[in-house]
Amino acid sequence: MNLVERIKGILLQPKAEWSAIESEPGDAGYLFPNYVAIVAAIPAVCTFIGTSIVGYGGYRIGIGLGLVRAVVVYALSLAGVFVVAYIIDFLAGTFGARKSPENAMRVSAYAPTAAWIAGVFNIIPALAFLGILGLYSLYLLHTGIVALMKPAPDKAVLYTIAVIVCAIIVWVVIFGITALLFGV
Repeated sequence: MNLVERIKGILLQPKAEWSAIESEPGDAGYLFPNYVAIVAAIPAVCTFIGTSIVGYGGYRIGIGLGLVRAVVVYALSLAGVFVVAYIIDFLAGTFGARKSPENAMRVSAYAPTAAWIAGVFNIIPALAFLGILGLYSLYLLHTGIVALMKPAPDKAVLYTIAVIVCAIIVWVVIFGITALLFGV
């Protein structure tokens, strides 16, 4: 797998890319070192640069605190991928989808690509609002669920919504932990 081609494919032609993804290894041992660990680092690194080096309105956090914060956010993001994969697989039976931990991991690993790439805007804190472009990941989640989990056609949207609600809860907890630890 070529990382740049995969990112381009999942962002620009997601339906075709999910077909290619389905035939590749779906275990965490393959996906994490080859994709998730690299792409998930983008927002953490860019936020570190933006908050500790560039700053906003003359305010910067210290490099040590910024580095620790980046590592914690990165680690929690990786954990979030595992939790969301479990949720996708757990909810599969409820919506007439096939249970497949491997496909659930594939969806959980590749769907947040847009949000991770949008994290590049955090380098310049004044542009961080453009991170809203990462909402495209919700569409990627839906197309991934349809392509890989194969829910009943009349339940695909409800399945996606249920996963989104659960994922929002997971990310609120993750960002809540970060806020408690760092007050940001």
